[in-house]
Amino acid sequence: MDLDAYAAEHGAEWRRLEQLTGRRRLEPTEVDELVTLYQRTATHLSTLRSRAPEPALVGRLSHLVLAARARITGRPRPSWASARRFLLADLPAALYRAWPWWCGVATGFSALTAFLIWFVAGHPDTAAAFIGAESARQLVDSGFAGYYTEFAAPTFAFHLWTHNAWLAAQCLAAGVLVLPVFWLLWQNALNIGVVGGVMISYDRADVFFGMITPHGLLELTGIHLAAGVGLRTAWAWIAPPAHLGRGRAVAEAGRAAIVVAAGLVGLFAVSALLEAFVTPAPLPVAARVAAGALVWAGFLAYALLLGRHAVRADRRP
Repeated sequence: MDLDAYAAEHGAEWRRLEQLTGRRRLEPTEVDELVTLYQRTATHLSTLRSRAPEPALVGRLSHLVLAARARITGRPRPSWASARRFLLADLPAALYRAWPWWCGVATGFSALTAFLIWFVAGHPDTAAAFIGAESARQLVDSGFAGYYTEFAAPTFAFHLWTHNAWLAAQCLAAGVLVLPVFWLLWQNALNIGVVGGVMISYDRADVFFGMITPHGLLELTGIHLAAGVGLRTAWAWIAPPAHLGRGRAVAEAGRAAIVVAAGLVGLFAVSALLEAFVTPAPLPVAARVAAGALVWAGFLAYALLLGRHAVRADRRP
């Protein structure tokens, strides 16, 4: 094929297509012309690729065809309707469909953490083995409470947000491997168990629960969510439903995980604000705990009640 002759023969059509694609407004006749030229140019591109794949010309026409296709089909734009659907339907439905998994993780994690707190509180030598006697005393005297006021609240909130989002991302991404998720959960349970056990063994249970509860209810629920959804993806690979193939089951679980991941960005932002501004606030313990519990209850209602409604609405013919 003579590329120069081919380009000379069809160059006027390509230039006209480029011109129409770049216009902001088109007349009805110009729209018809755009569609016709797009189809012709796509054929020209296919011919060049099969007979004379010259990189520069193929690249130019590929870009032109993609731009014309985007102009014809329209570029997707974010809208309030799509955001509303995500917040009121897609996200709560994904959370509700995965509730047995993240509630199961929450139950197991809570039981393990409670056991570790009880064990460390009853065996002070164990705490000394983990962090040392001097570190335990420093933790009780100032370290635990001081952690929440060491940095400026906005900086602290941003640090917490990114840290928890990264931990959740690891749980979601490593879920298909199963074991890394359990390792991450164990690390968190051990940390809370040791700190809580030390505080209780020094008769500072009121400080420990009074400061960890306002933000911990929502924050830990987010971690449980990420772990549960990650394990759900792994189970879709291990034992896919009878009516789905393994690939389709994993794909559906993966899409749901992406939706949940987007929702967790907001959840951890709220929990970070609670931890940075409410937990260390000079308010009665009951007020701080009530604020955290209220936000947590609101999230559970969102995930379970609104989620159930969204799932039922999606199943209607």
